[in-house]
Amino acid sequence: MGLSDRDYYRPTGFGGFSVFPPMIKKLLIINGIVFFIQFLLQNIIFDGVSGADYFSWWFALNPLGDGYNFQIWQLITYQFMHADFWHIGMNMFILWMFGMEIENFWGSSKFLLYYLSCGVAGAILNLIFTPAVTIGASGSVFGVMVAFAMFFPDRYIYVYFLLPVKAKYLIAVIMVAEFMSLGSMDVIAHTVHIGGALAGLLFILLDRKYNFNVGAWVRKIKSREFFSQNKGSDSKDSFRKPFRSGEKVKDAKFYDINGSDKGPKSVTQEEIDIILDKISQSGYQNLNDEEKRKLFEASKKD
Repeated sequence: MGLSDRDYYRPTGFGGFSVFPPMIKKLLIINGIVFFIQFLLQNIIFDGVSGADYFSWWFALNPLGDGYNFQIWQLITYQFMHADFWHIGMNMFILWMFGMEIENFWGSSKFLLYYLSCGVAGAILNLIFTPAVTIGASGSVFGVMVAFAMFFPDRYIYVYFLLPVKAKYLIAVIMVAEFMSLGSMDVIAHTVHIGGALAGLLFILLDRKYNFNVGAWVRKIKSREFFSQNKGSDSKDSFRKPFRSGEKVKDAKFYDINGSDKGPKSVTQEEIDIILDKISQSGYQNLNDEEKRKLFEASKKD
């Protein structure tokens, strides 16, 4: 039996597959910087207490109740803290291995929303059922694994780089193991993993029904921010033209995709760069027909 296209397919060409897409790269860098800060603070003592403990007091996920210091921002900040090199190494490797395809498929903005949402959901479940100081990106990473299994269920993953197992089976086994580990006395926050995985599943099911166009939301917010910054301007045009002073504005040209125009139109590198930026932010599926036509024309050039 031959493998399906999803078993080996990688997008190519303009806006194609990126091994280190922008948001994955930023998350890796931020996690690395925070881990380095934690390492440095271990050797700094303030009134008999290490700087690392102070750091955890304010930024790790603290339980609710007396004797702890829960703050709302800890639902996010705990995701970027790790206990040791093995902890951060495994989380970042899994994030990169599974997450790069999801970001390429979804776009950076939607991937970031998904990643952080899974981590927050894992934190909330942990606060309810396992009140302990918690750090790590595992909740977000488990959400990423669930997304990979749902989008690429028949993709083979090599366990220990030797044994090929389909993603849907491997990740299903991992999830079952997490449920079976609930209540164990180890130091692993299994409720965070399960919370992240369940949130990821719910996010994807809702997205299939409602199609969360996060890139469009971001652009709309940025547009509103521009208008609010120009409310004091005397010129009415400032509310209709969201461009910086002195910026060149080209008239939009519309083409008949079916070929009713007189011959092919040239596509500039500037236009291609703009389209590639849009793909990076919101994914190829959010391009309009005209943008797809331009990519097609550009791909035919030698």
